Amino acid sequence: MTVLENNSRDHSLSGGPAIDFAPSGASRFTSIVFRAREFGIFGILVVFVLITTAIKPRFLAAQNIKFILIDTTIFALLALGETMVVISKNVDLSIGSILGISAFVSSNLYQQFHHISILLVFTTGIGIGLVFGLINGVLVAFGRVPSLVVTLASLYIIRGIDVLYVGGQQVVASSLPSNFLSVTSSSLGPVPIISIVVAIVIFVGSYYLKNYRSGRDLYAIGSSDLAAGLVGIPIAKRVFTSFALSGMIAGLAGVIWASYYGTVDSTAGTGYEFTVVTAVVVGGVAIFGGSGSAVGAAIGALLLNTINSSLYVLGVSAFWDQAISGLLLILAIALDRGLGLYVAKSLRKRSSRVAS
Repeated sequence: MTVLENNSRDHSLSGGPAIDFAPSGASRFTSIVFRAREFGIFGILVVFVLITTAIKPRFLAAQNIKFILIDTTIFALLALGETMVVISKNVDLSIGSILGISAFVSSNLYQQFHHISILLVFTTGIGIGLVFGLINGVLVAFGRVPSLVVTLASLYIIRGIDVLYVGGQQVVASSLPSNFLSVTSSSLGPVPIISIVVAIVIFVGSYYLKNYRSGRDLYAIGSSDLAAGLVGIPIAKRVFTSFALSGMIAGLAGVIWASYYGTVDSTAGTGYEFTVVTAVVVGGVAIFGGSGSAVGAAIGALLLNTINSSLYVLGVSAFWDQAISGLLLILAIALDRGLGLYVAKSLRKRSSRVAS
C-alpha cells in the first residue's frame, strides 16, 4: 500500500492521475507487520545455529562456514532476481537451467581459448542469461502467457539445449586457470570475498526496489495490477525488465557456480529453481506478490543452506533437508496468507474508526 500511495503521488506530479490508496498510518502499520516477518526468519536462523553448535561444535569451523557462505552466495544471488519477479506476482522457474547452461558454456571457453579474458567469460555467462530472460519477458509481459507456463517450459527447453550441447563432455577444474578459480576461493578469514561482494549487490538491489520508482512499481503491480494501471504504471515494461534481470543474474550465478565447483556437466543447477523459490518465500517475499525484500530472500537462502549443512554435520539423512524445506514453504505461504488477512482486517477497523 505504501508503494501504491507513493506511486500515485509520483504520477500526479508527472501529470498522471492521482489516486489516494491508503493513509500513511496504515502504510506504516503494514510495513511494520511484514518487516517483523523478516526479523522472525533471522531469529529462527540464529536459534538453529546455536542448537546445532551446542550439539556439534565443529559446525562453526572455518571451512564449514566458508562452505555455507559460498552456497548461500549462489542461491542468494539467484533469489535477488527471483524476488524482482515474485513481487510482481509472477515466478521464474527457468533460473536453474539458465545457471546450468551458463556455467558450462562460460567455463568451456577456457578449454577452447586458453588465454581468454576472465571479463569475457563473465560477459558470456551474463549474456546467455540475458537472452533467455528476454525471451521469458517477451512471452509473459507482451504475449500475456502466464509466467508459470512460460518458465516451466523454459526450464525443460533450456535444459534440453544444455544436454544436447554438452553431450558427454565435462569441464574439469584442472582445465580452468587459477585466476578464475580464485573468484570463489579468495577469502577474508572464513568469509569468501565473493560473498561480501554479492551481499553488497543484494543490499543495493533491495534499496533500489524500495526507493526508486521503477522498483516500487513492481510492488504496486504485485499488490494490484488494476490499480497500478490506473496510476499510469507501464506494467508490461516493468514485468519484462524483471524477467530480463532475473535471467541476467542467473547467468552471472552460473559463472560463479563454475568457479566454485570447477567440474561442470549438463546436470549443473538441476533443481535450483525450487530451492530458490522456497528461499524467497521463506524469506518473507509474498508468493501472492506485492511485499517482501531481496535481503529477506537472502536470509531465507542462508537459512535453507544452514539447515542443509547442519543436518549433514549431525548425520541426518538428506531426505529430511527436502522435507524441512517443503514444510517451511507451506508454513511461509500460510503465514503470508494469514498476515494478509490480519492486515486487511486491521486496516478496515482503522478506517471505520477514522470515518466515525
